[in-house]
Amino acid sequence: MTSSFPFDLAGLRAGLQARLPGLRRSDAAVVRLALDEPTFLVSATTAEAAERAGVSPATVVRAARAVGYDGFSEFKLALARASGGVSIFVPPRQLSEAATTGELQEAILSSHAASIAAIRGTLDTAELERAVTLLDGAGRILVAGSGTSASVALDAAFRFTSIGLIAQASADHLSAMVVARLLTAADVLVAVSYTGVTPQTMDIVEAAKAAGARVVAVTSFTASPLARTADVTLIAGGENLGRQLAAASSRLAHLAVVDLLHAAVARADMDRTRRAERLGIELPDGTA
Repeated sequence: MTSSFPFDLAGLRAGLQARLPGLRRSDAAVVRLALDEPTFLVSATTAEAAERAGVSPATVVRAARAVGYDGFSEFKLALARASGGVSIFVPPRQLSEAATTGELQEAILSSHAASIAAIRGTLDTAELERAVTLLDGAGRILVAGSGTSASVALDAAFRFTSIGLIAQASADHLSAMVVARLLTAADVLVAVSYTGVTPQTMDIVEAAKAAGARVVAVTSFTASPLARTADVTLIAGGENLGRQLAAASSRLAHLAVVDLLHAAVARADMDRTRRAERLGIELPDGTA
């Protein structure tokens, strides 16, 4: 199954990290070994990898299959191929409280850049096309997100409205719940959440599902409650530099997914898009 994975380092890392929360603990130990000590793993035998990860040789093979490969040999080949056969990716350096401003700058900018590049390794094109189809045919669209995802939700609602869709992102949880309960089978909820477990967002998802609406998830992990509940799941995330920085990098990745949806839905009905653009030009610009 190697062909389904990208050959770039950022994409491979993101694909593995997105699958981690859904793995058995023993399988996850093998995948973490690939992320933390890739140079060792590429040259290791099954027995050596098992000893280093603290698992059985059978678990090493099972873990490789759990992340989409036919076996351990194919998993190692993917690691080597992603590095160009010359050098292996280096896990991101974790920041300490004593980090200098320069170190902080480098870590954050590198993390943000990697999160965008890594989308190739996690975003399923077929799922993206399904999301575009749902949004293109939606009667109404509600976009929900809490915390750092709230800004992504607001941006998405604005972008969808700008191409002629009826979209909104409520400013507070109560208003969003009311709107979610008023949705119908003709409507779509776009739920944005880094972890996929945010209680406020999941409440809105459950309300929308109960009302018969379809749910498109934009999240960072494949095995989260949001990913399991959604009709369509779009995975994009950032490097693990600590919870706050990972969430910040993922926010940029999620904004990139919104850009993809916006462009694809706009192209799906160019008459609607042009009409919305004309209306936008005719609106007062608000200048004094």
